[in-house]
Parts: sequence; structure tokens; C-alpha cells
Amino acid sequence: MKYLLLFVGTREDQDRWDSLSKEQYGAAMAAAGKWFDEYTKAGKIEGGLQLSGKGVTTVQGQNGSRIVTDGPFIESKEVIGGFAIVSVKDLEEAQAMAMAWPGGPVEIWPAVEP
Repeated sequence: MKYLLLFVGTREDQDRWDSLSKEQYGAAMAAAGKWFDEYTKAGKIEGGLQLSGKGVTTVQGQNGSRIVTDGPFIESKEVIGGFAIVSVKDLEEAQAMAMAWPGGPVEIWPAVEP
């Protein structure tokens, strides 16, 4: 089964992340890198990216045309820090991976598979 693990946090979390010292940032990235390395070597991760909370744009339909706006379309208290596409045997395995994530909250979204 495939799932999208969505790494989320609050705007306050993003502010704290942005204010980390170089040493703190390096330690946090090393922990995340170790997590990705472990599960990639185990054949569980198919892809993923860290996302920037800055420079987000949205394209949406409005009155028959497309409009580009700055920022995310949905006003949210949460920010998306990144994601991983995983292939696991079941939801329990995806949850175990999420529980091992060294960062903040992880949303688990099931993929629609043919």
C-alpha cells in the first residue's frame, strides 16, 4: 500500500525552525536525514521533499480563467514542511514510520491505487 506522509507544523513551529542556530539546524537536518536514509535503504520510501514555507503560489479557476495568487489557497494554521511517499504493507507500518519521525506531527494520507 502507498501512503503520503505529510510533515506538518504550526506557523509558530515554522518561526522556531527559521530562528534555529546553524548548529541546531544541522542537528535537526541530520536526524531527518537519518530517518530518510534508514527507510530508503529498507525500500520503504519512494520519494519525498523538504518544502519551503516561503514563495508559495496558488493557481485556481475563477470565472472561467486561471488566477495566480501569492500564498497557499487554504488559509490554515498549519504549514507543510515536507512529505515522503512510502510503500508499506499496511497502515500500521505507515504509522510506525510516522512515530519514528524525529520532527513534529505527521499526517498519513492513503494513496488511491488502481
